[in-house]
Order: sequence, then structure tokens, then C-alpha cells
Amino acid sequence: MLRAADQVAELAERMVPSGTILVVVGPGNNGGDGLFAARKLVRDGRRQVMVWPVAGTAHPQGVVAARQVGIRFLNDLEVGRLLPDIALVIDGITGIGGRTGLPENVHWFAEMCDVLKIPVLAIDIPSGLAAEDHHRPAHVLAATRTITFAAPKLCHLAQPAASACGDVEVADIGLELPKSNLRQMQRMDVARWWPWPTPYTDKYSRGVLGIDTGSDRYPGAAVLSVTGAVYSGAGMIRFTGPDRLADLILHKLPSVTVGSGRVEAWLVGCGWSEEGAEQRFGPILESGVPLVIDADALRYLPKRLPEGSLLTPHAGELAELLGISRPEVEDDPVGKAYEAAERWETTVLLKGATQYIANPFEKRVTLAIAGPSWTAQAGSGDVLAGICGTLLAAGLPAPKAAALAASVQAMAAARKPGPFPPDVVAQAIPEVLVHLAELADQPVLAGDLTPRSIAAQ
Repeated sequence: MLRAADQVAELAERMVPSGTILVVVGPGNNGGDGLFAARKLVRDGRRQVMVWPVAGTAHPQGVVAARQVGIRFLNDLEVGRLLPDIALVIDGITGIGGRTGLPENVHWFAEMCDVLKIPVLAIDIPSGLAAEDHHRPAHVLAATRTITFAAPKLCHLAQPAASACGDVEVADIGLELPKSNLRQMQRMDVARWWPWPTPYTDKYSRGVLGIDTGSDRYPGAAVLSVTGAVYSGAGMIRFTGPDRLADLILHKLPSVTVGSGRVEAWLVGCGWSEEGAEQRFGPILESGVPLVIDADALRYLPKRLPEGSLLTPHAGELAELLGISRPEVEDDPVGKAYEAAERWETTVLLKGATQYIANPFEKRVTLAIAGPSWTAQAGSGDVLAGICGTLLAAGLPAPKAAALAASVQAMAAARKPGPFPPDVVAQAIPEVLVHLAELADQPVLAGDLTPRSIAAQ
């Protein structure tokens, strides 16, 4: 507890070098962390620290420690009167053992902190959230920053709960935790895993992707899926969809090849509509190469898929696959994505505000880097499927391909923060890759055969 309190106090000092701090505590250990942090903060004499025990009682040893250094304890009325003058609130009300929902007597306080724009530092998790739940209830003490210990929890990573956490800092206090089945993608992961070309790479070794997408009803899906593949660096694309759509694609993306031939992976399903979908899917399944299976093609899954394939449903499509309701998927996205991955023995990318990649072989779910909410628009999934196809064709295993694709699209969207259409977001992917290449210290950005680039091979 003392080590945790030291970390809390240190972060609070960085957030507000001076001014009055209000530490709001519940009766449990989370409140104890807050009380010992309060003691540490008051000792340097640069700030006034006050405590509000919201339940009337608090961690006994923590209370003694705070009173020994003269910290003032407030009641509800005093808090309401003094709140406009508070520089920082430290939230130690519930913690990781708490249930979803804020105590009723604190609802007004959370609302006033929001109205007055008072910075809030949450200990472990913002009060009102539950550690392993992605939901955000109506009443939560939303944090500006959250400090947690040893490892992030689901609520820190998954929307909408993550929107209440602010910036999350993970502090090491020497805790030994069981290995988590959750992994959060980081920029360095993307930089290290991306299939960077070498000076000896040609279009075939970068990967040939077959794409059969779109229909008369949804011609844009074909254009968008191919756009995602082109701008993420596919070595070569063979488009085998309807002829009219091929003309649309070539007008915009003349590097695309039309017609069948050898491919390393297929992308199917985007914008097919139901008419003729099963007939289009059959021959591609028989090819035996890895598939990205999206949208309408998800309705025709065989019991056994080609090795290395990837399913890319949104919540409604995953519900249909599992024979359950959409709310059931939305209540437990991690569990349902993993259930589908186990059932079809293949990787599942569940699309949404948080994108989950379920890997049945390592019994792990990865969360992609989060992007802005502007990507919640028709066509974003088609572009994402194209990026996935590029990476499967390059020879990456499906879990990595899915995590990289979703993360890179999110990073591209962050460079276009606004209502940009999905194809414009896709055009920002090369800029993202240049930045990532620098981050990964990739020596071959222009293909030069320098001594350093040769040594790196």
C-alpha cells in the first residue's frame, strides 16, 4: 500500500505542482492508498490537502496517518462549498474490487467535477467502473488520468469504459500477477511486426492478394477494399469481382490487375449481397490459401477453413454466426470473439469502437490501437479488410495481420481527425508507415543498398 501511495503522490505532484488537493476515499484499500498518498503530499508544505471519506469511515491505519500530519477531514457540505477552489481530486473511492456504478451519495460530486473541469486522478480505476468490464455506467467519476498497478485492466483498454479513464499510467510496485489473456497493441509492436520490404524484395515476395468483393448493389465495397490493400502496400492485387466494378477500380487505382492467377491470400465478402454469394465463395475456398472473410461471406462458412484464415465480423455478424443476439455480443465481446475463434479454429477480428483479435491457438485476445470515433462509418470495414488481406498475403499469421491492420487504420484515422471518408483515411496509411519505419529504425525507406541496410538483412 505504501509503494502504491508513493506512486499516486508522485503523479499528483506532476499534475498540480501547487494548489489544494481533495482526496476522496471509500472504506477499502483503495481509500487507504489515497490516505497514505495524502500524508506524503502534505509533508512538503507546498499544497493544502483535504480528505473526504464518502462512507463516513475509511481505512483505519490510513486515517491515523493522515490525522498525524494535520490533514483536515471534510463532510459533504464542506466539500460542496470548497469544491470550486480545488486544484485536483484524487479518487480512492472504490478500486478494482468495486462493482459497476458509483455510490449514490457521490453522483452530485462527479457531476460537479465535470462541470467545473477539475482534474481527477483515479487510483486503479475511476470509481463507477468495474475492472474487468468494458461498460461505462451513467454515473462515473471520470478521470483525467488513471494510475494502475502491475498491468492494465479491461476497463482501461476497452470502450466505452476507457473513455472515463483518461491517460492511463501503469506503475510497478512489485506485484506478481498471473499472466493475462489480454494484450494491448502498442505503436512499437506495429513497428516491429510490420513486414518491411528489403532491398531484395519484389512484388511477388511482398505478396499477391486476390480480391473478390462488391456487387451491383454495393459497388463501393469493391473500390474501398482494394483501396485498403493498395495503400497498405500489397505487392500485387488480382481483382476477380464483377467486370463493371473492375472498370471502377481501374479508373481510380490503375496498378490493380484484373483476372485470376496465383495468389498468396484471398479477400472475400465485402459488399457481396446475398445473390450469388455462395457460388462466388466455393471456388475460392477450394484454393486452400488463407482467406480474409468479411460481411456476406460470413454466412457461408464451412466447418473447416483454410489454415491461417481470418474472420472479420462486427457485433451483429458475430451474433448471427453464434446464433445469439447482438446485445449478448456487446455485453461480452472478449468472450464471444474467443468463442467464435474456438468454434472455427481460426482468428477472429471483432470490429467496433474497440477492436478485439481472438487467437484460439494461444488462448489470447489482443486489443488493437484505438482510433477516433470518426471511423464509425460505412466503408471503414471494407478498407480494414483490404489491409488485412495485404498482410495475410505477405505471409503474416492471421493474429498479427489482424492486430496490425486494425491498429494501422486507427493510426491513419488519427492523422485525419474529422469526417474524412474511409478511402481518404486509407491514403494516410503510407504516412503512418513512414513514421513507423523510423520508429523501428528500418534502414530501407527508399530501397538504397547502404552498408547499414545490408547489415540489417
